[in-house]
Amino acid sequence: MLKTAALLLVSNVFMTFAWYGHLKRHQASPLWIVVLASWGIAFFEYCFQVPANRVGAAAGMATAELKTLQEVITLGVFVAFSALYLGEPIRWNHLAGFALVGVGATLVFRPW
Repeated sequence: MLKTAALLLVSNVFMTFAWYGHLKRHQASPLWIVVLASWGIAFFEYCFQVPANRVGAAAGMATAELKTLQEVITLGVFVAFSALYLGEPIRWNHLAGFALVGVGATLVFRPW
C-alpha cells in the first residue's frame, strides 16, 4: 500500500495544480488557455494515478479502498496547497469536515 500511496501523493500534487493552480496568478487569462494548461498538467497526474491503481489492485486492494485512499490523500494535499500556495486560512469547520471524511475512510479499511 505504501507504493500506491506514494504514487497517489505525486498524482494528487499534479491534479491539485491542474484544478486550482490557475486561481493564484491566471484569473485574467482566457479560459481556453487555462483549460489547455490544466489538461497538460493533468496528463502527468494520470501518469501516476493509473499505475497507482494497478499497483494497489495487484496488491489486493479493493477499488473502494483505492478510491478512499485517493480521497484522503487529496484532502491532505489540498489543505497544504490551499494554505501554502494560495495563502488561504484553514478554518476549524474545514478540519472538522475533513476529519469526518477520515472517520468514513476508517470504515472502508476496517476488516469486518
